Amino acid sequence: MAKDDREVVEVKGVEMPFLEHIEELRQRLIKVIATILITSIIAYIFSEAVVNYFVKPVGTVYFRNPTGAFSIRIKVSLFIGLAAAIPVIIYHFWKFVVPGLYAREVKFLIPVTLFGTIFFFGGASFCFFLVIPTAMQILQSFGTDAVKPLIDVSDYFSFVFWMCVAFGGVFELPIIAYFLGKIGLITARMLRKGRRIAIVIIIIAAAIITPTPDAFNQMMLAVPLYILYEVSILVVRFTGTRKDTDPTTLG
Repeated sequence: MAKDDREVVEVKGVEMPFLEHIEELRQRLIKVIATILITSIIAYIFSEAVVNYFVKPVGTVYFRNPTGAFSIRIKVSLFIGLAAAIPVIIYHFWKFVVPGLYAREVKFLIPVTLFGTIFFFGGASFCFFLVIPTAMQILQSFGTDAVKPLIDVSDYFSFVFWMCVAFGGVFELPIIAYFLGKIGLITARMLRKGRRIAIVIIIIAAAIITPTPDAFNQMMLAVPLYILYEVSILVVRFTGTRKDTDPTTLG
């Protein structure tokens, strides 16, 4: 292994003391929060159009208090601001853990930020455009002539937000696997041997995350999640620790 590969990345050429490490974390959190606030303020300009677009799956929603319409526009703006700040959040997370990575691993900072963003938005988009409309149709179908839906705007947006966050989060599985593989907590062989357990966990997770009890919506999450699990195996196999990528350990 080359000398550069063995060297741990250090800040300013020396190991970072604990208090400096905490200070760095504070500074990065401030930058992340500032980014979210700026993007949220910009998003507020377009919040009316965004709100109208978000309610398309249900047609019409209602607010039950005088500040309801205003507060939902604030929430939507914060939601968009948070989503727009995802690349910055991922970037600062990786910059924070860089001092604990090998020199050869630092070059993956930009690709990880890029693909982490793509996977998150891919999962959130999959949820919003495919899962949410189907789920709303199924949930509203339980109504009767005497029981009709009167959906509160705050409840609806909370439902959409947490669903999109959940789907975006689970779509980060390959990125998480990459990180855990790099620090040696998992290997490709471990993931291959754990397929059966993973399938059970995926099914349980899909049942918990999806809002409807029907198998169709659960499979809409379970199938992509299992595919991502297989992708994670490949990611760890080709980018994991030296021991894991040694041909003698691959079986």
